[in-house]
Amino acid sequence: EDFLTLIFKAMMKDTLNSSHPVSSAVQSSEQIEEMFDTLSYIKGASLLLMLKHYLTKDVFQAGIEVYLHNHNYGTAQSDDLWDSMNEITNGTLDVKKMMKTWIVHKGFPLVTVVRKGKIISVQQEKFLYRVEPENWTSDASYLWHIPLTYMTNRCNFTHCTNAYLLDQKSG
Repeated sequence: EDFLTLIFKAMMKDTLNSSHPVSSAVQSSEQIEEMFDTLSYIKGASLLLMLKHYLTKDVFQAGIEVYLHNHNYGTAQSDDLWDSMNEITNGTLDVKKMMKTWIVHKGFPLVTVVRKGKIISVQQEKFLYRVEPENWTSDASYLWHIPLTYMTNRCNFTHCTNAYLLDQKSG
């Protein structure tokens, strides 16, 4: 419950146009300190949970183990974690490409789901709670690779999760 409260507080900060990406290039030590804030940590944790759910617990765990083995006693970059996940998925999913859309964009998407009979349509757009005119930037280039999971009425609620990766504006 406390974690959910933290997530919603971080999401509220992330809805503002004055937010910042989880990962970005830095030029000074001051910029490094600015990056290590609550938003970065909580959003980062949420993104890892999203990835774990999408890949499944076992695949995610194996990716973490590869990452820790490959980089023990050394330094690493965020791409190294995604590369380890790609290694485990054997190229069936480009984890790096998917996660880059989450860590280099500030904010998060609003996904709209419309059902017409048996046809489900989904569409994404950048969500902004409050637009601050002095900080406003166009969101036309924002496109996330959103892992969506769903269940159908044919499920027995044990192992019946289907997945769809929304990597376009609509699908």
